Amino acid sequence: MHRKLIPVGSLALALSLPAGAQTAAASSNSDIEALRKEIGAMRADYESKIQALEKRVKDAESAAAKAQWSAPPAASTAAAATAATAASPAAPVVAAAATAPAPSTAASGASAANSFNPAISMILSGGYINTSQDPSNYAISGFARPPGAEQGPGSRSFTLGESELTFSANIDPYFRGAATLAVTPENEVELEEAFVETTALGNGLSLKGGRFFSNIGYLNPQHAHTWDFVDAPLAYQAMLGTQYSNDGLQMKWVAPLDQYLEFNAEVGRGASFPGSESGKNGNGMYSLGVHTGGDIGTSNSWRAGVSVLGTKSSAQELLMSDGAGGEFTNAFTGKSRVYVLDGVWKWAPDGNAKRTNFKLQGEYMRAERDGSMVVDSTGAAVPGAYSDATSGWYLQGIYQFMPRWRAGLRTERLDAGTPYFGGGSELVANSGYAPTKNSLLLEYAPSEFSRIRLQYARDRAREGQPDNQIWLQYQMSLGAHGAHGF
Repeated sequence: MHRKLIPVGSLALALSLPAGAQTAAASSNSDIEALRKEIGAMRADYESKIQALEKRVKDAESAAAKAQWSAPPAASTAAAATAATAASPAAPVVAAAATAPAPSTAASGASAANSFNPAISMILSGGYINTSQDPSNYAISGFARPPGAEQGPGSRSFTLGESELTFSANIDPYFRGAATLAVTPENEVELEEAFVETTALGNGLSLKGGRFFSNIGYLNPQHAHTWDFVDAPLAYQAMLGTQYSNDGLQMKWVAPLDQYLEFNAEVGRGASFPGSESGKNGNGMYSLGVHTGGDIGTSNSWRAGVSVLGTKSSAQELLMSDGAGGEFTNAFTGKSRVYVLDGVWKWAPDGNAKRTNFKLQGEYMRAERDGSMVVDSTGAAVPGAYSDATSGWYLQGIYQFMPRWRAGLRTERLDAGTPYFGGGSELVANSGYAPTKNSLLLEYAPSEFSRIRLQYARDRAREGQPDNQIWLQYQMSLGAHGAHGF
């Protein structure tokens, strides 16, 4: 009943209004309807213009991408300029840009040339070294080494350490390249790495060719400025010549699993210690390795692996010490193998390492030689079959106890084993001494691009000559520098 009264009452009220009021109301409704139609027309026109502009942007982007790889630099620059113009949000701005004067040819050429420049970075390193023993006669007791081996703390007093200059860039959609030059304290320039690497093979596979640090172990593939301590562990110095690099090919494959699993294989020339230059065609070294790792909760992560490096030697010069502390030169021909077990565990509360974190790292290495030796090749020249097995390990921990400050401890030990020589093992016998070393570190890093380190080490690598070593080192990063590995 009430529902019928409402429309009847409304009709009566409308009929009771004056005629002028009814006319005004009708006119108002007509104006509103006209405005709605006009707004709808504007919206449709605006949307069509937006769609047209979006199509022009896509076409320009496609043209720019094609020109980057197929056209000369000037064409690439023009395509990029077209894309930037087409991306404007309104038609009047596009028209204004289209009528603007074109840049000069010189400016266009400079911009295009600059777009092909590689990223450049440099690590400046230096500081002060104080030792209680003369570093010029540094040698690890019981371990043979090649002439000129990089062992020991380096020169005393103020010194400019090894600085690294790196160039890197994507070559095209399929390859990237990088080269690292090392400037030594002796004012010599060495080529540490120079390689090309695939970027588009897919399925977790990558190939690298050129000169590169071998992927064996944990520290070896890293540049020295990324190490947590100033110097390499004794095992690296004694068995890999501090760091093993190779001219050759490397293949890596990361399995498509939730857990990290990586396989790698390398072949190459093998001219670096523990191998030597053979002057022959074919392969002089190989390496195989597998690494796996993952996360434990939100605060812990780990990685572990096993690797083997095999090399060949032909009349390789090796310096050894006799019982009286003198040195003689041997010539080794045969095969060498180095086995490496490595592991690292990292902790950061809830995965945030900015304020505090801890890193535990260790490696075990075993080196074997098997072949023939000419003992005292520059003197008595006694030939015979030869074999030996040496080993060593280190364990270190680094704790960031507050932002920018870290402290570390490293302990290490070597075992020279008992070598066999067919011409008389007494000619190559060692005293059974086990070299050891303990190091303490304090580091301050004002930013991710700079750090200052104070390191003290009690080095007992030389039998009967314990050495107190103190480093004060700075490292500064200039330019674009890539991210470091785990």
